[in-house]
Amino acid sequence: MNENMGQMNGNMNNANTMTGTPGMASNDGEFELYQGVMNFVGNDDIDVKYRKGMFTVLEYDRDISVNPTEAQTQYFMSKMNIKRRQLAARITPDASLTLQSGAMQWMVGDVNATTGIKGAGDLFGKMIKGKVTGEGAIKPEYVGNGLLVCEPTYKHIILLDLAEWGGSVVVEDGMFLASQGSVKHSVVMRSNVSSAVAGGEGMFNLCMEGSGVVALESPAPYEELVDINLNNDVLKIDGNFAVAWSKSLKFTVERSGKSLVGSAASGEGLVNVYRGTGRVLMRPL
Repeated sequence: MNENMGQMNGNMNNANTMTGTPGMASNDGEFELYQGVMNFVGNDDIDVKYRKGMFTVLEYDRDISVNPTEAQTQYFMSKMNIKRRQLAARITPDASLTLQSGAMQWMVGDVNATTGIKGAGDLFGKMIKGKVTGEGAIKPEYVGNGLLVCEPTYKHIILLDLAEWGGSVVVEDGMFLASQGSVKHSVVMRSNVSSAVAGGEGMFNLCMEGSGVVALESPAPYEELVDINLNNDVLKIDGNFAVAWSKSLKFTVERSGKSLVGSAASGEGLVNVYRGTGRVLMRPL
């Protein structure tokens, strides 16, 4: 009996320190994201999907608070893996949080929000950056010691460690959700602006550099993303299916063929082209 109890306690301790990686679900069972916060992840309706750095991704197995008129819709949504998800961030004095504007649902502890703006020039720069990337013009920074939980979303939440991307990653417009405060944000422009405009694509993308973890909202789960590693090679994609790519790659919009006739014959027209050495995450649909 004592031997069995010791084994059970050991398993629980292992679960409490488990770090989920993309593509591997982990249910940590009964544990506290923050002192005094109970029945948030320690029940049979909410699973811990991933844990990386300061972030924990939660997924609702079922929505038991749905009203009767929506019950049938919610039932079939759950069967198709259309579930509510939330991002929780454990903020400490050594780990602040940069968040998409309006994404916070609740927070507990000694946590305060700042604008992160350093003068009028910085404000103007952030407004321009937000306009061209489709992100919020001002991303609040949360500092202190506590827990912050984001608004629920039906999109998939992906956690990327910049250390696995050579210290920098570029993401598709509108996908940013949160990042550790140590991550720096900038805007990168595509190499050929005229082709980007003609192809109906944006000219700018958000680039994140430094050390830490970033959280993205994706229409596809990490398990379905195609991970392509280029070694002085070329990747061409018909459409904006790329979720994230290495900053080291040269990103352009070009004709699918060498000539207008060739592009017309292929039926593809303009394609997104990634050249060089680096990594691309691409959704299949």
